Amino acid sequence: MDKEQISRHVALIEAILFVSKEPVEPGRVMEFLAMTDIAEFEQLLALMEREYLLERPERGLLLKRSGGGLQLVTKPDLHDDLKRFFTVKQSTKLTLASLETLSIIAYRQPATLAEISDMRGVNSTGPVKSLLQKKLIKITGRKKVPGLPALYATTPEFLIYFGLNDLSELPSLEELTELFEEKEQPSLFKE
Repeated sequence: MDKEQISRHVALIEAILFVSKEPVEPGRVMEFLAMTDIAEFEQLLALMEREYLLERPERGLLLKRSGGGLQLVTKPDLHDDLKRFFTVKQSTKLTLASLETLSIIAYRQPATLAEISDMRGVNSTGPVKSLLQKKLIKITGRKKVPGLPALYATTPEFLIYFGLNDLSELPSLEELTELFEEKEQPSLFKE
């Protein structure tokens, strides 16, 4: 690819990502640009990332892989200023019950309400409804048992909310166990 074609492709990728509300699948962008070489496409993305981070650090955007796609996002160090400008309310915070429920679904999906409630030890109808309203989970089908209970799984919005590209980026249960063991309260008795 010559310099002019590279510049045109980078400009088109940037424009597509700027206009899109959701992360855009790389394959869709490649198809639009009539590109078949993944390595060549990755070089264009690396060029964009380098420009945003190193060559033009004063810019307010970053190229991010999120929700299985590509997205232009604002730099984290600008978030407080942007919140102030747009007076964003923190209404999207999750309660502890919702976080517990969401983590069970993320690691056990698909899961029924009864399975979730059983693991939490309390009725989880409220948190499940809240997570459905926030579009962090969805109904993916029905379990083939008496009553045909709904099966819940995470959504692409879940990935975006937590800044994950896909579910493989979730920490393993072993990593979480180690993390929580490290955070245990120190003993009151000196050894």
